[in-house]
Amino acid sequence: MTGKMTVLIVDDNAMNVLVIEEMLRREGYKRLRTAYSAAEMFRLLAGEEDGSLPGMPQVDLILLDLMMPEMDGIEACRRLQADARYKDIPVIMVTAVGDSVKLAEALDAGASDFVTKPINKIELFARIRSALKLKRELDWHKERDSRLRQELQLARQVQESVLPDEVEDSRIRIRAYYQASEELAGDLYAWHRIDDSRWGVAVIDAMGHGISSSLVSMFIASILKESMRTLWSPERVFKELNRRLMGLQWENELVHYYCTGIYATIDLEVGKLNYINAGHPPGFVYRSGGGHPDKLPVSCPPLGMFDKLDLTPRTLALSPGDALYLFTDGILGSFEGEDEDRLGQLAAFLRRFEGEAELERLVRRDSLDERSDDRCLVKIELSPRRVHT
Repeated sequence: MTGKMTVLIVDDNAMNVLVIEEMLRREGYKRLRTAYSAAEMFRLLAGEEDGSLPGMPQVDLILLDLMMPEMDGIEACRRLQADARYKDIPVIMVTAVGDSVKLAEALDAGASDFVTKPINKIELFARIRSALKLKRELDWHKERDSRLRQELQLARQVQESVLPDEVEDSRIRIRAYYQASEELAGDLYAWHRIDDSRWGVAVIDAMGHGISSSLVSMFIASILKESMRTLWSPERVFKELNRRLMGLQWENELVHYYCTGIYATIDLEVGKLNYINAGHPPGFVYRSGGGHPDKLPVSCPPLGMFDKLDLTPRTLALSPGDALYLFTDGILGSFEGEDEDRLGQLAAFLRRFEGEAELERLVRRDSLDERSDDRCLVKIELSPRRVHT
């Protein structure tokens, strides 16, 4: 392994460099680089980064002299730590100084370890082996994290691919405004055309964050896609979703995932909205004549918590020109106060906003409660034309 590791020796004294080089070569270290000042070290590292030194392998360890002119080892170490390209390279400080304050300053500056002159060969190699072991472990974690990021990006693309496209026809327009807080999201939205005059629309928020909630979200999305097509009514769709969520087996009984959501069917022919709100923030229905919106309040607990639920849908009349807004609680993070206050502020915003760009900005606002949460808002507009034929 030693022959595959690259060690950079930095010392303004050529004899010191020669002695350390010889020690390392006899121990089997073949990839050795040298620099006679901190400035030369940074030029060499920069050349490795930009490719101006072809064939230069990545530096795995730096043996850095503490006392050098112009820029000493402590300052050089600070600059290494301040640069994202070099901060993970372990630095062993080489010093003739026995001042514990200086050594402590070097370690505070980012040095991994130190050896004192005259160098004890056994001590030097023990400290090198320790530093390189930590470097290999760090490199392994960085490679694993890189692979994980790539997999998360792929999973994000898969997640986004199941989200439906905007709907715009002569009688209804449906559009979503969406911002995930992380690589993967727990919020989702879906809609389905039941027949020529009826639509089903759902907004769901899977509890939790990160990979686990996103997996539950994708599980829910697959159930919704099928159940909205075959079962379509609010009570049957949510009954099936609750059954499937309750059927999940969790190894850790203390970790339990569930979801809140609203599912509504819109009948354009008769002007009627049927919905169930399962522990979700209330939706708003704005009437074409203006005024305060009608709310779609909670009608049952969240899904996935109880085997049996009262899934009786509620009904609201709709008229041409009305607009329906369904959203997740992440949207409320843009407003101040308790939940009711924030709902009131959101209702006022939706009543007076001008243009789609304002809704886009709403889902991208910084959260005022310092919580990182997904944001989803679905806007459903009924054409001002007559609903009845």
